[in-house]
Amino acid sequence: MKKLCNLSTVFLRTLVCLLFHLKLAASSGGNDSFTFNGFGRLNLTFDGVANVTSDGLLMLTNMSTQAKGHAFYPTPLRFRNLTNGTIFSFSTTFVFGFISAYTNHSGNGMAFFVSPTEDFSAALGSQFWASSTKATTLNVTMAPIPMAKPHKPLLSATIDLSSVLLSDPMMNGVAEPLDYSLLPSLPRAKSNGKSKVLDIVLPLASTGLAVIIAGIIVFMVRWRIKYAEVLEDWELEYGPHRFSYRDLFIATKGFKDKELLGIGGFGKGMREFIAEIVSIGRLRHRNLVQLLGYCRRKGELLLVYDYMPNGSLDKFLYGQDKPTLDWATRFRIIKGVASGLLYLHEDWEQVVIHRDIKASNVLLDHELKGRLGDFGLARLYDHGTDPHTTHIVGTMGYLAPELVRTGKATTITDVFAFGIFLLEVACGRRPVDSIASGEELTL
Repeated sequence: MKKLCNLSTVFLRTLVCLLFHLKLAASSGGNDSFTFNGFGRLNLTFDGVANVTSDGLLMLTNMSTQAKGHAFYPTPLRFRNLTNGTIFSFSTTFVFGFISAYTNHSGNGMAFFVSPTEDFSAALGSQFWASSTKATTLNVTMAPIPMAKPHKPLLSATIDLSSVLLSDPMMNGVAEPLDYSLLPSLPRAKSNGKSKVLDIVLPLASTGLAVIIAGIIVFMVRWRIKYAEVLEDWELEYGPHRFSYRDLFIATKGFKDKELLGIGGFGKGMREFIAEIVSIGRLRHRNLVQLLGYCRRKGELLLVYDYMPNGSLDKFLYGQDKPTLDWATRFRIIKGVASGLLYLHEDWEQVVIHRDIKASNVLLDHELKGRLGDFGLARLYDHGTDPHTTHIVGTMGYLAPELVRTGKATTITDVFAFGIFLLEVACGRRPVDSIASGEELTL
């Protein structure tokens, strides 16, 4: 009878090492008892890829795929009593270890068995051995070093060994405990630096790429929400006069107060109102602020004018940080606004009623020349016809008395507002001003 160890592996590049320390206890004086504390000087028989390392380790596989190796005890062992045919019991104790190039993969295997032959040339590297369960009880226990083996076996099966046991006296006894201090050290698997780098870098790179893509998506969604605009089909014909909300947001540094001329409202339907705004954009006069276009976003309507470096006139009349205007400059501003108003009422192809003439709507260029601006409340009608405005809009203190009664804005109501504006510039007082007692003083 030959006793051998076999270990097979399924996965490529998996290194498996076996530390084997065996003791068999036999009858008849213990002649069949032996202990291996390393395999360096033993006369074992090998086949396949099995070999003994310089450290005395029995290595049964290597880095090859579907590799197998067998190690045979050099002399036969007898397992049956020749006189009465009794099969005696025997026991083995051994220590083994696995070293895998892929720690997360399985596939290593080890088998200790008895065989009547040493020829396993036809066996596969991943083949298992088994036999019918009839007569002999097989108990297998396992424990990590240095813990004692448990009393309850890990595997218990009844196996018929009569077909493979020779009719000679066999061993009968219990293997003595192993001295673990005599075991050789288990070698370390060679680290695959490239594989470890890939294992670390690839997940990090994938995670980083996913974070970048998610960030781009979030940025695009927030960008679309932040700069979302309202655009309807009827506005396509006004394309050249429409500004993007994004451009205006950037130009005004986020719509900071110092970058804005003013905030107001509008009265008619959006479509008609924008049509008039676009028409007013065709006005050309040296004393009118050029209306460049508009922008719509949700409930907001933004009007875009030429930039006036000196801002609005009221800042010079009432602001403490502005220089006082001399009479010549004031007179030039008044004449300029009058000239622009005449152009709106008489000289353009349609009559334009401004409806909100006041100092804060007069802007000053770099030469402090006055230009009438803010046409957000302006209305147009053809020459020779009557205006149909019925809503009272404008600023308190500039409203003509008849406008309050009839609600109809005309060129005459514009002239009344201009007269209040003239007095405002001349005396430097607001049309309606609060005094210390809390009452309002009307100019």
